[in-house]
Amino acid sequence: MGRSRSVLGAIAFCLAAGLGAAVAAQTYGERGAYLVNTLGACGNCHTPHDAANRPIAGMELAGGREFDFQAGHAVGPNITPDKEAGIGGWTVWQIVYALRNGKRPDGTMIGPPMPIAFYRQLSDRDAGAIAVYLKSLKPVRHAVARSQYRVPLPETYGPPISHVAEPDRWDKIAYGAYLAGPVAHCMECHTPRHGPQLDLSRFGAGGREFPELGTPGAVTVSRNITPDPEAGLGKWSDADVKGAILLGHRPDGTRLARTMPFDAYNKMTSDDINAIVDYLRTLKPVR
Repeated sequence: MGRSRSVLGAIAFCLAAGLGAAVAAQTYGERGAYLVNTLGACGNCHTPHDAANRPIAGMELAGGREFDFQAGHAVGPNITPDKEAGIGGWTVWQIVYALRNGKRPDGTMIGPPMPIAFYRQLSDRDAGAIAVYLKSLKPVRHAVARSQYRVPLPETYGPPISHVAEPDRWDKIAYGAYLAGPVAHCMECHTPRHGPQLDLSRFGAGGREFPELGTPGAVTVSRNITPDPEAGLGKWSDADVKGAILLGHRPDGTRLARTMPFDAYNKMTSDDINAIVDYLRTLKPVR
């Protein structure tokens, strides 16, 4: 209990600290809603969809969306506060711990495609806001199966994370890196892997295969989002990049696969999308 109070105390301190007028005006629930429903696009995995690839009304974040991927068969868990089928029995601190450290209260590990390696860098305030928002949702009694893996899950994702400072929102590049990394986990999908690890020498270079959500059996490949002029986004204008992220279309008018959650990203604030685009421009170009 002492540790729980200390973590929640740190979260509360961050909320009270000077974070800028716009940030300070947000409640925990409002910030959490924005992170879960927009930047994190959590419903892309955690909300069941119908045969036409539309989210099922009344089942938001109730789990059950299934797809095959390289590591096995994924089933999005129910993350509503239902005490039987969801996470209603978890405390705020336990949700924060699971997000950052990839371990449930029962000691079992959370596997991919949950981007724990990036969520480990969520700030105290943002991790806490997500947890508070999830606890505020309407419980939905919808039991789902656990994901099945062809590879063993790690025993740990690293030393337990107990404190991460709030990012500097005045440093637009650093803040864009925070949004594209820990929050929206763009770099998780757009960085190739070398075995189980991200190939950081090709950070943002794309090339990973994913199921094309909404098209059973189809596969899509993540794009190179480095500023390389031939293979990446170097010749795209800022408006082109924003059109892909927010609207799901390329400069030539073709549509992106709906594995890219542009319906959620479309609600992003102008400050946040500008920071992400500014950050992408700073990546090392990779051919």
